Amino acid sequence: MSFKALIVEKDEAGTTSASVRTITGDRLPDGDVTVAVEYSTLNYKDGLCLGSGGGLVKSYPHVPGIDFAGTVEQSDDPRYAPGDKVVLTGWRVGEVWWGGYAQKARVKADWLVPLPEGLSTRDAMAVGTAGFTAMLAVMALEDHGLAPDRGPVLVTGAAGGVGSVATAILSHLGYEVAAVTGRPEQEGYLKGLGATRIVPRAELAETVKRPLESENWAGCVDAVGGAMLARVLGQMKYGGSVAAVGLAGGAGLPATVIPFLLRGVNLLGIDSVMRPYEDRVRAWSRIATDLPLDRLAEMIRPATLGELPELGAAILKGEVRGRVVVDVNA
Repeated sequence: MSFKALIVEKDEAGTTSASVRTITGDRLPDGDVTVAVEYSTLNYKDGLCLGSGGGLVKSYPHVPGIDFAGTVEQSDDPRYAPGDKVVLTGWRVGEVWWGGYAQKARVKADWLVPLPEGLSTRDAMAVGTAGFTAMLAVMALEDHGLAPDRGPVLVTGAAGGVGSVATAILSHLGYEVAAVTGRPEQEGYLKGLGATRIVPRAELAETVKRPLESENWAGCVDAVGGAMLARVLGQMKYGGSVAAVGLAGGAGLPATVIPFLLRGVNLLGIDSVMRPYEDRVRAWSRIATDLPLDRLAEMIRPATLGELPELGAAILKGEVRGRVVVDVNA
């Protein structure tokens, strides 16, 4: 069994390089299920793994790709049989375990989720880890009382992968969505996803001395972190929640505890990597019903394995809009 894979290698000087190679199945890691991969995606972590590794990749040669969708080819686990359609996100696949940037993958059965009815494997990877994370964020906000009649919901980093899907989902569910972006040229794109208001990034990027400002937002999906997250916390309505999903603006949080103490604001951490199976099934079921496929199509930029090294560098610079869907067989 031979197949194509995007292999990242590191030389003695510590320099990495990535290229598409033909390899044999005996190089795949041990696992319960072998999947014929059909589609993968590009995420910020993938950009790191395609380049320096960002401390995520532990050994080389390596196959990145933190998510994939495809068809079971062989299974030693009774939960899956040849022909089953499956999705994988997280579990450090594509980081410490060979991932989805190949025509074949071998993984543990516990890491897989059945593909929900109504979604194709291409749809699933248009969603990918970014969209899965976005849905987890929306679910967490709802679980903490968010409803459309509570007021507008802010989405930071809205033109990115998580932000794009969060904007589309929230709009479809009837929320008024305010989309934050530092790229004015993306206004039409974001309004097409359902945003009703565009907030320039500069309006929220500066830290202010006041711990509380006017109560503007009933909820927030934050992919930026840093000073912007601190600023947003001070603008939340009483009892509002922020779902923190990323750190594009930095890992620090120059905030005070005042929003938590005086307004009962909730800061909800969203992890998609080690999420339990039941949560994964619930989130994918919601994606199949609450993410309009026509808006999903607006986010997609198709790509091949050979284009990924260049796209990986671009996503680290914030130059990738929406979702990159990788056809590993193209």
